[in-house]
Amino acid sequence: MAAPALIIESTLRFLREHPPFSRMARKDLELIATHAQLAYFPVGTTIVDPADGTARNLYIIQRGHVRVRNTAVASDEETRGPGECFPVAALAAGTAGTRHFEATEDVFCYKLSRADFDALRQSSAPFAQFCTEALAGILQQSLGQLRQNFSQRAVEQRTLLEPLKTVIRREPVYCETSTSIVDALRAMQAARLASIAVVDDKHRPVGIFTLTDLRDRVVLPGADLASPVRSVMSGSPGTIDELATAQEALAMMAQRSFHQLMVTREGRLVGVVSERDLFALQRVSMRNILQAIRLAPSIAALKGVTRDIDALTDNLVAQGAAAEPITHTITGLNDALTHRLFDLVLERHDLAGIDWCWLAVGSEGRREQTVATDQDNAILFRCEEGGADVCRPRLIAFARDVNEGLAELGFPLCTGNIMASNPELCLELSEWRAKFAGWIREPTPEALLGANIFFDFRPLMGDLALATELRAWLANLASESRLFVRMLVANALQAEPPLGVIRKFRTDDGDRPGTIDLKSHGTRIFVDAARAFALALGIRETNTSQRLRLAGRRLAIEERQMESTVEAYHYLQMLRLRTQRGDFEPEPEDGEPAKEIPHTARNRVDPYALNELDQRMLKESFRQARSLQTQLEQAFGR
Repeated sequence: MAAPALIIESTLRFLREHPPFSRMARKDLELIATHAQLAYFPVGTTIVDPADGTARNLYIIQRGHVRVRNTAVASDEETRGPGECFPVAALAAGTAGTRHFEATEDVFCYKLSRADFDALRQSSAPFAQFCTEALAGILQQSLGQLRQNFSQRAVEQRTLLEPLKTVIRREPVYCETSTSIVDALRAMQAARLASIAVVDDKHRPVGIFTLTDLRDRVVLPGADLASPVRSVMSGSPGTIDELATAQEALAMMAQRSFHQLMVTREGRLVGVVSERDLFALQRVSMRNILQAIRLAPSIAALKGVTRDIDALTDNLVAQGAAAEPITHTITGLNDALTHRLFDLVLERHDLAGIDWCWLAVGSEGRREQTVATDQDNAILFRCEEGGADVCRPRLIAFARDVNEGLAELGFPLCTGNIMASNPELCLELSEWRAKFAGWIREPTPEALLGANIFFDFRPLMGDLALATELRAWLANLASESRLFVRMLVANALQAEPPLGVIRKFRTDDGDRPGTIDLKSHGTRIFVDAARAFALALGIRETNTSQRLRLAGRRLAIEERQMESTVEAYHYLQMLRLRTQRGDFEPEPEDGEPAKEIPHTARNRVDPYALNELDQRMLKESFRQARSLQTQLEQAFGR
């Protein structure tokens, strides 16, 4: 009886020296020590071969070294030694994997059955996280392999997906609000800059002082150079979080007519990016399109620009650019298009005396528009007490012309009437608060549906401060309502990733049998979970990727793990874009025109018609969706 106990203790000591086992509880290590068999493999022995089918055992190297070759990528080879294990990702995914494992010398391994592996994942959180990271590695590797098949154009576009923290090359030049004008100018001269950021005592950007400010507010009025710079600076500078992408920054610049943005971390200034910095990353004709939009004299002229936007989007998809910069590009250009439409329509309407703000909701509010998109918008306004009934008809008349103009530009009228011309969606600030508060107090299915659409609002035109005020109020109210958060989480868990039990995927019946709806059974899972995280944590961002990244930061989730979740969401978005573009439709016969894809089928794909790599990536993306739902339920579902 003593011998087995000694062997178990020896095994436990070995495991504790190597991650992830060093982070695991004794009871979980004892499961390995008591259930694993010590297997011997002579030099040259193939231990795991993908050709043998679904992985059946976990191997933990006790002595010796194992060569690992990727059967899908000839140049991908590595060696693993004592304490390392394999094939974790294949076991976690329930697949054969793509890696071949061979003993380079006499090797001893602890061999654990699949059933014990699954039990270990259930009982040990550190081991489960280790397996999730292995799965994430597969997804990132697959995305990398896919992108290698695209041209240099795609590589150039990918830089737009990089977070701003990787774009910033120098420390920001700044001064405090109490700094004198002359000292601010000296700092600008020393750094050879045409502007300087101004921060408060907590290092938060509150303004910017430029050469234009120097001319208009100092030189011409004859201001005292000893005066504090806060008296002559431009307030309310454009700010953006360091986790935002270069494309998001470009979209903000296009929307707000900023030439530079203050980059922040938790509200504190960490850098400054200019329009020139970001356009240096861009290799497409977005700038030319924006110029054409600004100069368009009529709606008919704007209609010609929409064709350029469609062509640009089609080209980016064809070249294999990543999903996030594509959707941000579409949204940014559509925002600029809508802004110009506002200017043209406002010439026919008198809204003087009304504080109003046009809200984009749904995917437009999240900055996640794809090619197939209709209108989702609303109006928020403020007026004197009792004046809503006077202001509303004027705003509705304006909204009707905007909605009809957008329809003429190719954005179909919303069949659900989620448009600003709907009197129920043209509301005064107090009316929106009452509507939102009602949904939060009584989270019925109808209320949750409304929250899913309208709580993703984003200001597009008008008095943006109105939307900021409503967003701050909503963030506080929603995060304090435990019942609402629990119901929102339950709603986010309703959609199940379509992973099959016998086959890889669970497909639908009905009009398009054998297909999967990539929106309702794919991207929606990430969008709903991100919204629940944001409202529960008081996060004011509306973009799904940013919500997930910020939630990961607040919940101390490892950045790599959350970034893998974001990558999975991007892959599904890209698959949607490719589906809408018709990449998976059969080629027309010679002389026949290409068939138009029905609107109801634009998000549907037959998973078994995809190539092997895409099938694998799709499956891993659905697994990441299920993992995200588990994280959400553990954090707020109880």
